[in-house]
Amino acid sequence: MKHYLTSAAAAIVLLGGAGAALADTIVVQPEQETVVREYIKREPLASVNLLGVELKLGSSVPDKVELREVPNVRYRVAVINDQTVLVDPDTRQIVEVLH
Repeated sequence: MKHYLTSAAAAIVLLGGAGAALADTIVVQPEQETVVREYIKREPLASVNLLGVELKLGSSVPDKVELREVPNVRYRVAVINDQTVLVDPDTRQIVEVLH
Protein backbone atom coordinates (compact mmCIF):
# COMPACT_ATOMS: atom_id res chain seq x y z
CA MET A 1 0.00 0.00 0.00
CA LYS A 2 2.80 2.38 0.87
CA HIS A 3 4.39 1.80 -2.57
CA TYR A 4 1.08 2.64 -4.25
CA LEU A 5 0.82 5.98 -2.42
CA THR A 6 4.42 6.86 -3.27
CA SER A 7 3.77 6.16 -6.96
CA ALA A 8 0.59 8.24 -6.90
CA ALA A 9 2.42 11.13 -5.23
CA ALA A 10 5.18 10.94 -7.84
CA ALA A 11 2.60 11.00 -10.64
CA ILE A 12 0.96 14.10 -9.19
CA VAL A 13 4.33 15.87 -8.97
CA LEU A 14 5.19 14.92 -12.55
CA LEU A 15 1.83 16.08 -13.87
CA GLY A 16 2.15 19.32 -11.94
CA GLY A 17 5.54 19.90 -13.56
CA ALA A 18 4.11 19.23 -17.01
CA GLY A 19 1.35 21.74 -16.35
CA ALA A 20 3.91 24.33 -15.30
CA ALA A 21 5.91 23.69 -18.47
CA LEU A 22 2.82 24.17 -20.60
CA ALA A 23 2.12 27.44 -18.80
CA ASP A 24 5.41 28.84 -20.16
CA THR A 25 3.92 29.74 -23.52
CA ILE A 26 5.82 31.69 -26.10
CA VAL A 27 4.26 34.96 -27.10
CA VAL A 28 5.21 36.33 -30.50
CA GLN A 29 4.85 40.09 -30.46
CA PRO A 30 2.62 41.73 -33.12
CA GLU A 31 5.62 43.75 -34.33
CA GLN A 32 7.48 40.50 -35.06
CA GLU A 33 4.48 39.13 -36.97
CA THR A 34 4.41 42.32 -39.06
CA VAL A 35 8.13 42.00 -39.83
CA VAL A 36 7.62 38.37 -40.88
CA ARG A 37 4.61 39.18 -43.08
CA GLU A 38 6.51 41.99 -44.82
CA TYR A 39 9.53 39.72 -45.30
CA ILE A 40 7.37 37.01 -46.88
CA LYS A 41 5.91 39.58 -49.31
CA ARG A 42 9.42 40.69 -50.35
CA GLU A 43 11.01 37.23 -50.29
CA PRO A 44 8.29 34.66 -51.09
CA LEU A 45 8.96 31.15 -49.86
CA ALA A 46 7.89 28.02 -51.69
CA SER A 47 5.47 25.91 -49.74
CA VAL A 48 6.63 22.49 -48.62
CA ASN A 49 3.86 19.90 -48.78
CA LEU A 50 4.01 17.47 -45.87
CA LEU A 51 1.36 14.81 -45.54
CA GLY A 52 0.25 13.98 -42.02
CA VAL A 53 1.92 16.99 -40.36
CA GLU A 54 -0.38 18.90 -38.04
CA LEU A 55 0.49 22.58 -37.93
CA LYS A 56 -0.15 23.58 -34.35
CA LEU A 57 1.82 25.14 -31.52
CA GLY A 58 4.50 22.80 -30.27
CA SER A 59 4.51 20.53 -33.33
CA SER A 60 7.98 19.60 -34.56
CA VAL A 61 9.08 20.59 -38.04
CA PRO A 62 11.04 17.85 -39.85
CA ASP A 63 14.72 18.46 -40.61
CA LYS A 64 14.02 18.34 -44.35
CA VAL A 65 12.09 21.65 -44.09
CA GLU A 66 14.35 24.65 -44.62
CA LEU A 67 13.91 27.35 -41.98
CA ARG A 68 14.55 30.84 -43.30
CA GLU A 69 16.07 33.52 -41.09
CA VAL A 70 14.13 36.78 -40.87
CA PRO A 71 16.10 39.92 -39.96
CA ASN A 72 15.43 41.17 -36.41
CA VAL A 73 13.26 38.20 -35.49
CA ARG A 74 14.42 35.44 -33.13
CA TYR A 75 12.34 32.75 -34.81
CA ARG A 76 12.72 31.23 -38.27
CA VAL A 77 9.99 31.04 -40.87
CA ALA A 78 8.79 28.29 -43.17
CA VAL A 79 5.76 27.75 -45.38
CA ILE A 80 4.27 24.30 -44.89
CA ASN A 81 1.11 23.14 -46.63
CA ASP A 82 0.54 26.76 -47.75
CA GLN A 83 0.63 28.07 -44.18
CA THR A 84 3.34 30.32 -42.78
CA VAL A 85 4.77 29.15 -39.47
CA LEU A 86 7.30 30.59 -37.06
CA VAL A 87 9.68 27.99 -35.68
CA ASP A 88 12.09 28.02 -32.77
CA PRO A 89 15.45 27.28 -34.44
CA ASP A 90 16.80 25.49 -31.35
CA THR A 91 13.95 23.00 -30.94
CA ARG A 92 12.36 23.14 -34.44
CA GLN A 93 8.97 23.48 -32.74
CA ILE A 94 6.23 25.70 -34.13
CA VAL A 95 5.69 28.77 -31.94
CA GLU A 96 3.13 30.52 -34.16
CA VAL A 97 0.94 29.74 -37.16
CA LEU A 98 0.26 32.94 -39.09
CA HIS A 99 -3.19 33.17 -40.62
